[in-house]
Formats: sequence, C-alpha cells, structure tokens
Amino acid sequence: MKKFLSMALITVMIMCLFTGCVQKTNDTQKIKIGVCMADFNDKFWTYMLNEMKNYSKSLNDVELVYADAKQDSNVQISQVENFISQGVDAIIVNPVDATLTKIITDKAKATKVPIISFNEQFVNQNDAACYVGSDSKQLGTLEMEYLAKKMNYKGNVAIMMGKMDGEAQRTRTEAYHEVIAKYPDMKIVAMQTADWNRSRAMALMQTWLESGKEIDTVACNSDEMAIGALKAIEAAGKLGKIVVGGIDATPDALDYLKSGKLAVTVLQDQPGLAQSAIETAVKVANGENVEKTILLQNELVTPEDADKYIDKWKNKKY
Repeated sequence: MKKFLSMALITVMIMCLFTGCVQKTNDTQKIKIGVCMADFNDKFWTYMLNEMKNYSKSLNDVELVYADAKQDSNVQISQVENFISQGVDAIIVNPVDATLTKIITDKAKATKVPIISFNEQFVNQNDAACYVGSDSKQLGTLEMEYLAKKMNYKGNVAIMMGKMDGEAQRTRTEAYHEVIAKYPDMKIVAMQTADWNRSRAMALMQTWLESGKEIDTVACNSDEMAIGALKAIEAAGKLGKIVVGGIDATPDALDYLKSGKLAVTVLQDQPGLAQSAIETAVKVANGENVEKTILLQNELVTPEDADKYIDKWKNKKY
C-alpha cells in the first residue's frame, strides 16, 4: 500500500512539474509583431508609434519591434527582410512608396508572414492580409468643406500635398477637387507637394508668397505641412489673411488651432488606429480571418473644440 501511495505521489509530482514547465513556456511565448514606419520625422507617426507601444505593453502576449525607413524605399524593404529573419509573426507597414510594395509582399509571401498595410493602401493591396487606416476621402472632404465655408465659397485655393506616390495624398487631394468643383467662385491657383514635411512646407509657402500669387486659403494634406505653411505666412506678416487647414489633429496642431492660427484640422484617431492595427496583426498571426479593409472614422476639429482634444493628450508622456 505504501509502495502504491509513493508511486502515486511521484506520478502527481511529475505531472505538476510537467504542467508547470508547459505553463512557463506558454507564458514566455509571445506574438512578435514588426512595425515598419515610413518616417518618424513626421510627428504624426512618432505619436502613432507611442500609441502602439503603449497598447502592446498592455497585452502580455505581444512583443513589438519597429523601424524607421526615413523615407527610403530600399531601407524599408531591407527592414522588412530583417523582420522576417527575426521570425516575426506579422508585419505592419506604412509604406514609403505604395507603388513598390509588391517587393515587400512577395518577400513576406515566400515566408508566409502576413503583412498589414497601415494608413496608406498598397498598389497591390490584395496581396496584403488587410488594410487598417483612416478614410482618406472623408478626411479631405471634411477639411475642404470647412475651408470653403470659411471662404464664403469663393476665392483662390492652394493645395499642399503629401508624398506624390501615396494613396493618402492622392485620395485626400481628389476630395479637395471634388469639393471645390461644387463652388464656381472657388479656383485652385497652386498645387504642389511638400512631402508631409514641415520644413519643406514652409519653403514651399514662402515660394508661393514671393511669386505674388493671390491665395485665400491653403488646404494641406497633413498638420505638419499646415504648420510649415503657417510659419511662412507669419514670417511674411500675413497671419490672419490666409486661411489654413490640415489633417491629423496632432498636439502641435491643436495648439495652433487653439491660438486661432490654424483654421481647422481633422482628427485621425491615433489610439484607435494603433489598437486596431495591433489587434489585427495578432489575429492574422494566429490564423484568424479578418476584414480586408478596416476603416476608422474621422472627426472635424475646430478652434472651439481644441481644448477637448488637447485634454485627451495631457496624460500622454511623449
């Protein structure tokens, strides 16, 4: 009897040890997600990455690795290759050049690593597991309709665009054109790219002002470019004479909005986008089916609303 009890006890101990070992292995096994951003010089993406890092920390089973392509497609392709060699389970990509994304998806397909396009659709979007992002047409429409109203539906419009090879730039700009076409007394007098960059936007705005063009409003594809345009306008002593709008509702832009320098911005829900991208990456890494397109809605933000949105950023340590 004693021998039987001893054997039973040993068996139970072995089972407990085995179960403990398995549990430990499961606890330490995390889903590894690679995040490849086009350019952290754009503050929108710096804030976005911080949101992604914060959310992933709240998940015990997710490890986040990330890289900055610095607006270089070749660098981004190398970074994706590096993520694959690290054994990531899924990759989130905000592309530098949406026309070159087939190279990225081909490399990922060869190793069966799912790719999620993020806030900028690929030209070969069907080769990605899905798209997570904002509705770019809605962003452009909300901004331009507000600017048109501020102009009393008449006057000259300058359009400052993002990087020319991207879906976001194209779709937002198309939305501007559609709105302007509705109002016969509004016309486009200038349209050029500033590559989503504040300094380039400032230089471009200076060029437009020095050319003598009569500009009543500047519609910008992003807040970073809107801030650059405003800096040039202020330096030229024309603040308050030219209406400027942007997109993103970044903390910097909200300060400009509250001061009255920026007329309007449109919120891209960075916490929502970050959470949705991570959640989707986890699902596809686990082999779950997801929607091919996941769009988050946007909100118009005016000077009257600025404090409400500023308060949302106050507790974020960026």
